[in-house]
Amino acid sequence: MSRSYLMLPRALTRLFHIAPVPGEPRQKEWGEVGRCLGVGLPADYKELIHLYGGSNWDDYVYVLEPGCLNENYDLVEWAERQAEDLEDLWEFEKKPAELEAEGSRVIPWATTDNGECLYWLVLPGVEPDRWTVMVNEARGDRWEHFSVSCTHFLASALDGELQSDILSSLFPRAPHEFRQLTAV
Repeated sequence: MSRSYLMLPRALTRLFHIAPVPGEPRQKEWGEVGRCLGVGLPADYKELIHLYGGSNWDDYVYVLEPGCLNENYDLVEWAERQAEDLEDLWEFEKKPAELEAEGSRVIPWATTDNGECLYWLVLPGVEPDRWTVMVNEARGDRWEHFSVSCTHFLASALDGELQSDILSSLFPRAPHEFRQLTAV
């Protein structure tokens, strides 16, 4: 591990209690990822991917990874596809209020086995480390906004501190399940 356990953000240390780091850290070309997305990503997400990679938590939440070994969960491809799908959708449905500001957008960082999508809320002038989380239901127009980082959201959802009306009532599981995504 490149950083001391004690120096990691609190949310990541909470995840260690749920699932030990599965092996060798993953290295990414974050500059290239940022060029593809048109924006850099939050440091806590980069550390999450460095330690856990693309992953499945409690057989429900799939954390997307740039260049994921399971190409079904590649962050860059998801971001491109979701941006197109949402633009089409918003021709018929109202955008969430958080996205009304000019230049605002969402970038997916996770999905669920039911099809819900977890996004970063990207607002003009807001640095990536201050992005918050939005959750969109799979087959509907409901959105929820959480004023936390993606790792805080994941850790808090897994330990039951954070409740979502959109995510499955069967999540989180006890005991927790974790698996790193591999090639299919």
